[in-house]
Amino acid sequence: MLAFFGFCSIAVLLFLVMTKRTSVIVALIAVPLLFGVLAGFAPKVGTFALEGIKSVAPTGVMLTFAILYFGLMNDAGMFDPIIKKIVQFGGGDPVKVVIGTALIGMLAHLDGSGASTFLIAVPAVLPIYDRLGIDRKVLACTVALAAGTMNMLPWGGPTLRAATSLQLNMSELFNPVIPALLSGLVGVLAISYWLGKREKARLGVDKSAGPVQGSLNNGDSDASLKRPRLVWFNLLLTAASIIALVKELLPLPVVFMVALVIALVVNYPNVKAQQERIVAQGKTAILMVAIIFAAGIFTGVLSKSGMLKAMATSLVAVIPKGLGAHFPVLTALTSMPASLLFDPDSYYFGVLPVLASASDAMGIPGIEVARAAILGQMTTGFPVSPLTASTFLLIGLAGVDLGDHQKFTIPYAFAITVLMTVVALLTGAFRI
Repeated sequence: MLAFFGFCSIAVLLFLVMTKRTSVIVALIAVPLLFGVLAGFAPKVGTFALEGIKSVAPTGVMLTFAILYFGLMNDAGMFDPIIKKIVQFGGGDPVKVVIGTALIGMLAHLDGSGASTFLIAVPAVLPIYDRLGIDRKVLACTVALAAGTMNMLPWGGPTLRAATSLQLNMSELFNPVIPALLSGLVGVLAISYWLGKREKARLGVDKSAGPVQGSLNNGDSDASLKRPRLVWFNLLLTAASIIALVKELLPLPVVFMVALVIALVVNYPNVKAQQERIVAQGKTAILMVAIIFAAGIFTGVLSKSGMLKAMATSLVAVIPKGLGAHFPVLTALTSMPASLLFDPDSYYFGVLPVLASASDAMGIPGIEVARAAILGQMTTGFPVSPLTASTFLLIGLAGVDLGDHQKFTIPYAFAITVLMTVVALLTGAFRI
């Protein structure tokens, strides 16, 4: 009976979220509480919910301060000179222009926000593409691949959701896939080089043409907030923070708390300016953090009540035994196409827990399924999915049709996922 209530809760959650009958936060809170009561856990459902909230608290704290920190770095103009240099590097050579586009996309996506990445990366190089006659689909594709692969970072939406839904330690989830992530970034640069060579051959570029200048656009960023003299300090602080995060030199939630304090004091020593920066960036953080804690209630009720275990037992009974060992690989290979069917909340809070629990029951650690999922589901897949608003921002800025963008980009995005899957297998992130 528990399995029945569990599957019903998953089905109702998917229905409400995918049909947009309610907001994600409402569904994540209301659905588990309702089915927890119906399953006979009325006296304990509040305790289950609280346990779930406690389990995701470290993730929520890390997310909050990571968003505040990278938003602050963007305001301070940390990446501006690097992006300008990359634009200059591109000059009038299509190969260099496309590679530079990929590098800008990677840098811009350090804050984990697709919207800000596209607002920075596309306007910076669009004039160069138009002047040289490079296909705009190449621009949209390159930025999409760069941002999608970088979306695997610990403060990116998919990785955060995977850690939250399965109540995993972030370093245990993310660190084993670092080699796969690095291989994916190398793959993006290789594809960029190939696309640039193809465009150069198609255009027959005049080698006498001088360099073409792009324009740097930081969206709503205020020039008075820039701190050009502190660029090197901010870069070193960011590098140190990422190293501390990967090496676990400090507890993960503490890393960006300390980094934010240092960044605020050095870049904006005035107390009023510090408060203004926190308030400005807090608007971005609040929705994501609210989703994380709401998801804590959902996973807390389903796991503590035994529903997840019951669902996994039911699945194991119908899944062929030989298939169980291949769960992580199958998850990885279907993760990118799954971005076209499931939004990140539906997949990571609805589908992934059931897959991971079933995998656990068949002797394959569920964390391996989670690592496999983040190789494509709303990572390489998010900038081509019609379920994410940032996809439409990308194609709008680049001036390409959604269908053309998907037809052009999806094969490359899937290729990057396959590459990362192979590397993840070779490095032991999950097994075959």
